[in-house]
Amino acid sequence: MKLIEHPDREALTLALAQDIADALGMALNTRDRAVLCLPGGSTPVPAFKALAAARLDWARVSVVPGDERWVPADHPRSNARLIRRNLIDEGASAAELVGLHHDMLDPVEGAAAAAARVGALLPLSVLLLGMGEDMHTASLFPGAAGLAAAMDSAAPAVVPITAPDGEPRVTLSAAALLTAPEAFLMITGPDKRAALDRAATLTPEEAPIRAFWKGLIVHYAD
Repeated sequence: MKLIEHPDREALTLALAQDIADALGMALNTRDRAVLCLPGGSTPVPAFKALAAARLDWARVSVVPGDERWVPADHPRSNARLIRRNLIDEGASAAELVGLHHDMLDPVEGAAAAAARVGALLPLSVLLLGMGEDMHTASLFPGAAGLAAAMDSAAPAVVPITAPDGEPRVTLSAAALLTAPEAFLMITGPDKRAALDRAATLTPEEAPIRAFWKGLIVHYAD
């Protein structure tokens, strides 16, 4: 794991967006398509907007949420909606957004359908992760029902999981997320930094972000 500390969040945003754009550009030089996996939450939104301005062949980029609450794609809590509004609609309109939710299916059936879609896109080209103060990433929550299956090296690309608050979700499995040769983590604030330090001493089951430690580039600002 490599930690890069920035003087402020604006500097973090610009540096991270440039790193992702550079990694996507390199992927597009060697493959017909690049696959970008992005997190939800409010923290990465400025980076999405900055990345949207990158001069990339977006028509050759597929964008996948790393996880999804089991809500329709137009729901305010949808990660697909967040990505669409702050990346696709901001300048990356030619990119393909590959959602994980299906209106007619439950989370178990929907995860299987999404696994087929996402599995056909693997390996990922670039991965951006977020992290909670509990050291979860994507919807890989410590102690969650379904965590062991999601962390299994033989897991399908997308699996159902239940968040600690009981909310049904689907998430890319650790195996699918780990296919990305370029992986970044964006965190802000001293509480997240303290959580990152704690994760270094724990197992992936205790701190799921730990599963991505090798080669992970962390961008941090207070």
